[in-house]
Amino acid sequence: MGSETECELGVVNFSDKNMKPGSNEWASACRVVRRGLERDGCFIALYDQASPGLCNSMISAMGQLFHLPLETKMQETSPKIFHGYYGQYSLLPLYESLGIDDPLTMEGCQKFVHIMWPQGNDRFCEIVNEYARVVGEIDRLAYRMMFESYGLDQDACDSLVESNNYLLRCFKYRKPEMQETDLGIHAHTDMSLFSILQQLNFDGLEVKPKDAQNWIKIEASPSSFVVMAGDALKAWSNGRVQACEHRAMMKAEKTRYSMGLFSFGGKTIEVPEELVDEKHPLLYKPFDHYEFLRFCQTHKIQQSDARITSYFGL
Repeated sequence: MGSETECELGVVNFSDKNMKPGSNEWASACRVVRRGLERDGCFIALYDQASPGLCNSMISAMGQLFHLPLETKMQETSPKIFHGYYGQYSLLPLYESLGIDDPLTMEGCQKFVHIMWPQGNDRFCEIVNEYARVVGEIDRLAYRMMFESYGLDQDACDSLVESNNYLLRCFKYRKPEMQETDLGIHAHTDMSLFSILQQLNFDGLEVKPKDAQNWIKIEASPSSFVVMAGDALKAWSNGRVQACEHRAMMKAEKTRYSMGLFSFGGKTIEVPEELVDEKHPLLYKPFDHYEFLRFCQTHKIQQSDARITSYFGL
């Protein structure tokens, strides 16, 4: 059921057995999702299918992954833009990340594992695929609730979700050394449709709603996920949804791991006609999501509204 917490972000319990389409609980949750996306660019999803045991297995798997030699981690794992290794930045020395393309399928996980461990690593593959499928269930529910809150056709929702491409990104933040700051990664918005982030072991994620003065710290929990809107979702919604600004700060005394499932449109994305009216005139043209990523790589525009207007604007 939907609610508001002291951290001021909307919360939806996706594990609520009474929250079924057509129920009062479902309708309430849809309102929380829409309000969260429009006001804050995000909401908190509680989902107990991500058990403490699964999270602990993921922490162990991430330890294995990031312990690999740098030349192994830097190999190309996907031809898609922004899907590979990132790290070794002088301005972000604590940060490292690796992307796993198509993680909702065993084939996608196996392809990644074969590159990282040519000799094989079946256990890593199984854990990552199980985890990705759990987060994928949250993704599908988030889309469904968003579409329903706007009165949009569920067949159109299913079509969008089924055509999406997914990336599971693994994040590692090491402990700061002497005279290093605790900045894990700078404030930014994602270029995705949805980004679903989970802190596996320690706090550090902070979000800043559009008109907020202060950053909101997100508490780490095995069953807690932050569902964030990216630049592409703002364009799809004709500007109704806000892209969520967030950052990571490293306060822990040990290595911090977090995960993110990112959805990217696999077909042309356009504003639904139901989201265009006199109060909300059409702002954005149809777009190819991966062309937008290439545009961002070329133009290096950091500010979310600027790159959205530059690429999507009419």
